[in-house]
Amino acid sequence: MSSNNFDDYNIDNKDQKDHKGHKDQKDHTDYEEVCYLCRRPESKAGKMIHIPNQITICADCMQKTFDTINQPDNPYMQMMGINPNLINLSGLQNDIPNVQRLKKKKPEEEKAPQPAFDRKSIPSPHVIKAKLDDFIIGQEHAKKVISVAVYNHYKRIGDTSNPEVEIEKSNMLMIGPTGSGKTYLVKTLAKLLNVPLAITDATSLTEAGYIGDDVESVISKLLQAAGNDVEKAERGIVFIDEIDKIAKKRNTNSRDVSGESVQQGLLKLLEGSNVEVPVGASSKNAMVPLTTVNTQNILFICGGAFPDLDKIIKARLNKQSSIGFHADLKDKYDNEPNILQKVSLDDLREYGMIPEFLGRLPIMFTLDGLTKDMMVKVLKEPRNAILKQYQKLLAMDEVDLQFAPDALDAIAEKAMEKKTGARALRAILEDIMLDIMYEIPKDENIGRVVITRDYIEGKGVPLIEMRGSAKPKMITAGN
Repeated sequence: MSSNNFDDYNIDNKDQKDHKGHKDQKDHTDYEEVCYLCRRPESKAGKMIHIPNQITICADCMQKTFDTINQPDNPYMQMMGINPNLINLSGLQNDIPNVQRLKKKKPEEEKAPQPAFDRKSIPSPHVIKAKLDDFIIGQEHAKKVISVAVYNHYKRIGDTSNPEVEIEKSNMLMIGPTGSGKTYLVKTLAKLLNVPLAITDATSLTEAGYIGDDVESVISKLLQAAGNDVEKAERGIVFIDEIDKIAKKRNTNSRDVSGESVQQGLLKLLEGSNVEVPVGASSKNAMVPLTTVNTQNILFICGGAFPDLDKIIKARLNKQSSIGFHADLKDKYDNEPNILQKVSLDDLREYGMIPEFLGRLPIMFTLDGLTKDMMVKVLKEPRNAILKQYQKLLAMDEVDLQFAPDALDAIAEKAMEKKTGARALRAILEDIMLDIMYEIPKDENIGRVVITRDYIEGKGVPLIEMRGSAKPKMITAGN
């Protein structure tokens, strides 16, 4: 049976009103159809053939199917007792999930007059940093570096003036202790720029063929964040967190499938190349459609805490010690709070990062560890500070929540002891506010609650002021 007769099997979609997955006309025009058998999109397989129940099959697969059915010595048909002339393909699948549908690319003649990206929509570096200041406390150097790098990157995308001078891409490596705000910095940046952002964890990446996610899943998540729009995804931002977890394993005889091999797999993504990525899945298989994404204009930001990197830095710095009156003490850097600022490429290579990988991350900067004063500012100054969130929650019950200044110092001191950065603040406040959030709704006459240092340290109770009362009362949480 030839492919010319396949038009007899086409069924008008307007007649299928009872189908659950029926979408509006916009979905049919904006997204490509995918062959059920070979999973190729319409742009690669050609025009699709429609059969009942919204099943679409390409001409090649349809021809192969009929060739297989028409074979007189087909053992599978004989085993199942199926008459080839009565076979019904409509019950073999449900409709293709929307997550595996690709947005159609515009024809070349339509998108040629328009620039690839309007760089005027990206604010200047000082504007980006000023907006980051509303959400992130401290980290002045990091905010300045990332603002300039992002601004230059999107200028590079929109540059069409001199094709002879090609501007290289500036990927970034961000190093900072846990809880210093690495992930939050990138999240805030992507929200301000209104560009697609994919945040992935390097710990789940493995070499192709092993259990885990392939390196292409990084781009697949970005494609999903862009609504399966390839053109939009090709100018997005990818943040690979926990990048220190793919360092080379030391003193091991087994194959390093989640270390050095992952770094080598990421090289082609960071450099810029055409990558075949799965749509709506984390790994390639026969049942997932593939599409091609060019990573030339995708900005990669890698971040990690790099535990024990400070020991490597101290060992390198202590090699400069000598014997004599001007010798440095070996414990000179033991109490250095921001020892990570002295990091070098040699330190990272000794940590386990391969030189080829570091060479594709030309911009490297560090984040400062949070001090006690910075902890207090994180509590109250950002636009969505933790204290403001609790004040808003109690304001819904018409209760004014206040924190004494010494109480904020006590919270910051407790957070510094945990050594987990700003993450400790949330955990401490959740524990402190538990009884208050439980008891306050019991009495509608309570108008104000003041948290004191004694209550933070477990030596006293909060001050609770009743409505219409000028003098606050000290009431235990259980009364």
